[in-house]
Amino acid sequence: MMMKFILYLMFMLPYSIMNKYWVTQFFMLLLTFIFCFLGKYSYEWINLSYNFGCDLLSFGLILLSVWICSLMFMSSMIIYEKNNNCELFIFMLLIMMMFLMLTFSVKNLLYFYFFFECSLIPVLFLVMGWGLQLDRIQAGLYLLFYTLFASLPFLLMILYIYLNYNTLSLIMFSENLILLKYLYMYMFMILAFLVKMPMFLLHLWLPKAHVEAPVSGSMILAAVMLKLGGYGLLRVFMLLMKLGNSYNYILMSINLVGGILVSLICLFQVDLKSLIAYSSVVHMSLLLCGVLTMFSWGIGGSFLLMISHGLCSSGLFCLVNIIYERLGSRSILINKGLINFMPSMCLWWFLLCSSNMAAPPSLNLLGEIMLINSLISWSWISMYLIMFLSFFSAFYTLYLYSYTQHGQLNLNLYSVTQGYLREYILLMLHWIPLNLLILNNELFILWK
Repeated sequence: MMMKFILYLMFMLPYSIMNKYWVTQFFMLLLTFIFCFLGKYSYEWINLSYNFGCDLLSFGLILLSVWICSLMFMSSMIIYEKNNNCELFIFMLLIMMMFLMLTFSVKNLLYFYFFFECSLIPVLFLVMGWGLQLDRIQAGLYLLFYTLFASLPFLLMILYIYLNYNTLSLIMFSENLILLKYLYMYMFMILAFLVKMPMFLLHLWLPKAHVEAPVSGSMILAAVMLKLGGYGLLRVFMLLMKLGNSYNYILMSINLVGGILVSLICLFQVDLKSLIAYSSVVHMSLLLCGVLTMFSWGIGGSFLLMISHGLCSSGLFCLVNIIYERLGSRSILINKGLINFMPSMCLWWFLLCSSNMAAPPSLNLLGEIMLINSLISWSWISMYLIMFLSFFSAFYTLYLYSYTQHGQLNLNLYSVTQGYLREYILLMLHWIPLNLLILNNELFILWK
């Protein structure tokens, strides 16, 4: 089954050479619905063939990847209109989609490492090729070297596991494996994923990459590339049960305190993209704490927050890009009183900002309830840190909404504009699954 979808993507590659922008987007949306209806909702590995397979965790993240990649076409119409290397852009998106699908569906640890690294290359080209300012080269190098240096120890641990355990198949791993028993092994296994998420103190590449990336690069970074770290942690923690009980509390303490500090950093941001990028670090710190508890509620909540944060942050980046295309600035000091400038768009700002602060009925709410439950069950002391984390999260989201939509309109603007139909459909396709999937939430909490 997985091979069929990969061949489907390879069939679409010639369309990139022919510059068939809308045709490619149609086939991407079609792939989403085919995968959704033909996929099996099972927490066990199914559709096994060669070294590929799919379980509920893989299914959710592949579906998110294809959905966001199809929306990236819709958000990047300016590349098509100005013919800014459009054929190469389509080619990069399709190659990236193929690597992401391979990463999430492969069941061999070495193949997973290979595709995990390969998925970085198209994102690097997006940032460096279609970025907005000269700093994009530096941002691309940050992105590349942070990830590459952190993942080399993971490769050494893969070789160590193979030499001692004679298999790298994720299906064959056992929770009782007492092969990994030292602190350095624990750090080597998870460092690559902590950088990818990113964890506080290892997050410096993320705001720089977001600010310099085009809207499509920001969408895929926030929606899927950060989730590669969470996916990898959920897979390898099967081997780290005993070590995790000994050392997880250190990382959890750093993440909870770091989440509060980054929330405060958000309040000092004047660049809208930078603010949303830092808010992603806050969400990822809570998600990482849920994984580290190793409770079923924490794991289910982290998977749920992966899907919801992917849709919500991607939608917010689209909103910022809509404003940027009209005003030529992302500064919160210039983008004021937008309710007067784009009245209809104010509703979408409200809907996506409310979802970002975990208001009902969004998936964020259910995910954060599960994560907070698991953290307080793990240690009641964490409740005090979570109170500040939740308060400041709501605070910077209200800051983002109120400072952009209200206040005196910039005096340089003498007109009122409405969004294109394409932009409203784009935001609607982010918001509808984000708020309606809560009706079928057992899909996200069955995986253990």
